[in-house]
Amino acid sequence: MLALRNRSALALDAGLLAGALLLFSLLLLTSGKNPLDTYGSLLRSTLGSAYGLSEVVVKLIPLLFTALAVALPARLGLVNVGGEGQLHLGALFAASAALSLGPGTPGWLGLPAGALAGMLGGAAWAFAPALLRSLGWLNETISTLLLNYVALRVVDFFVYGALRDPGSANVPQTKAFGPGFLWPAFTGRVHVGIALGLLALALAAVLLFLTRWGYEIRAIGGNPVAAHRHGLPLAATTIAVLCAGGALAGLAGTGEIMAIQGRLRPHFSADFGYLGFLISWLAGHRPLRILVMGFLVAVIATGGDSLQLDQGLPSATVNILMALLLFVVLAREGKRGV
Repeated sequence: MLALRNRSALALDAGLLAGALLLFSLLLLTSGKNPLDTYGSLLRSTLGSAYGLSEVVVKLIPLLFTALAVALPARLGLVNVGGEGQLHLGALFAASAALSLGPGTPGWLGLPAGALAGMLGGAAWAFAPALLRSLGWLNETISTLLLNYVALRVVDFFVYGALRDPGSANVPQTKAFGPGFLWPAFTGRVHVGIALGLLALALAAVLLFLTRWGYEIRAIGGNPVAAHRHGLPLAATTIAVLCAGGALAGLAGTGEIMAIQGRLRPHFSADFGYLGFLISWLAGHRPLRILVMGFLVAVIATGGDSLQLDQGLPSATVNILMALLLFVVLAREGKRGV
């Protein structure tokens, strides 16, 4: 029975994804573009060369963390839309740690200090929504979403103010971080964050499905009333899980500034928090499926520029495909709720 149910769910997902691609193809046809040529161009620019594939992996790294930041709370029945804000606060905390310790800090201290500071920043930004939800005062969906915009302004405040590099002329940014804080690269721009992301996926899977705490999380998410009657700590678990999600998003922001940017700039994120939200829902909040869906979304996001160069389409065209994928999620959840 379980196998049949899984096959039915996979068939539903495949049908909805095919429907999204069909709608996008119709949109391309109305623009005078051949859908097959467009899809071919997107795949060639991303998977058709070593450079293209490496850029997909670079894009995938923060998406793994921000998707997990959504998936863990979702297992508890929570909707964390605040990955973008938690990512930015994590980057701010990591940058503050790097600038405070100074450029001469050795790697054995700088790397863990930056990562821990980033995770602390993301967790701190998730704490208020978690506390308000645990007290029953405010829904976390609204609070985490609205705090995204506050986080962007907080980062702007410090980058334009106390943390600004006085030698950067009209460019708002911090000083470059010392080499002891920069994440090592495997090749090109592909850095150690991919190993950390895969490790985080594996640990999340073990936590959720092979530990008692994971069982309690899934039990609370499945039936919070029954879980409360059996004495499970709903409030403490809510705070812990939502803050853990924030810490993962903060680590995504840390990786972006410590491995890619080398300093903190405003609006450095390419909507990684929102894309992570989409990936988690596409994956059904299952850690190992996040890897597959994250790779798919990374390919689409990376191929946006190629559509502009090769097909004469606006690079934002991929946002339409992302929106259609979101409708897939909504349709799937609506179908399952019937």
